[in-house]
Amino acid sequence: MRSTSTCTRSIRLIAPAIALALVAASCGSDDDAASSDSAAPADTGATAADDCAVESLPLFAAGKLTIATGEPVFPPWMLDDDPTSGEGFESAVAYALADEMGFAAEDVEWVRTDFDVAIAPGDKDYDFNMQQYSPTEERDQVVDFSTPYYNASKSVLALNSSAAATATTFADLQAASWGATIGTTDLDYLENEIGISDVAVFDTQSDVVAAMLAGQIDATVVALPSAFFLNAVELEDSVIAGVLPGAGDSATSDAMSLLFTDGNELRTCVDVALNALRDAGSLDAIAVEWLQGDGEIPNITK
Repeated sequence: MRSTSTCTRSIRLIAPAIALALVAASCGSDDDAASSDSAAPADTGATAADDCAVESLPLFAAGKLTIATGEPVFPPWMLDDDPTSGEGFESAVAYALADEMGFAAEDVEWVRTDFDVAIAPGDKDYDFNMQQYSPTEERDQVVDFSTPYYNASKSVLALNSSAAATATTFADLQAASWGATIGTTDLDYLENEIGISDVAVFDTQSDVVAAMLAGQIDATVVALPSAFFLNAVELEDSVIAGVLPGAGDSATSDAMSLLFTDGNELRTCVDVALNALRDAGSLDAIAVEWLQGDGEIPNITK
């Protein structure tokens, strides 16, 4: 997955209690909760506290937690293209994670990377990458992933004039013109789940949005939190047509996880910290603050 277009002001998407129930009820198995505690914790074993002390961690830079993210970064994941602010879901999670691991906020360093480049094999100049990466079998061949920090539902965002705007089934979606970002599970879902053979492929989610604004395409698949933001701010003449069913048999194909160099031993201690945040309810609280939207969204069925 990838995030959405930039915004020059801080925006919090108001979170009524119904939104949590909506995502949990809408998506069956694959993306069946907007709550992070739906993600099964990874089995990290009995890691001794001393092994995860900052001075014992295998860090890219001694004493610093170096986190990579996109350039630019977008709401609701991060605000104002500023990962250092602690505002937006992923920025807030990053600083909560750093604190749980024993880092002061000033010891968190940010670097920028391309989404696709980070998935490629090889050493990285950071500890982990945070850009709404969904673990897949193909990606897992060359990189490693943390336990999920969020499970996102996929949704259809369509222009009001599009045939997809009133779609209730996959068959209804065939008449629309589609676009998606290269390298994302959104593109994979369009091609391999819905069966769209002529998806226009763009380098960034911003390019997808621009194509919709220009009328070059009339629908896309995005994570539900991104759809709420885009519909409210970037694409006024649009509708969230529906929440999509889970892909295949996987319960976490749209889980969001941190991306590591293959074999990076830091992952174990990061998982310990993420599980602690999940158990304490912190990940859920951050999700409620930043990622929920208003209104009931229908289901689209196969």
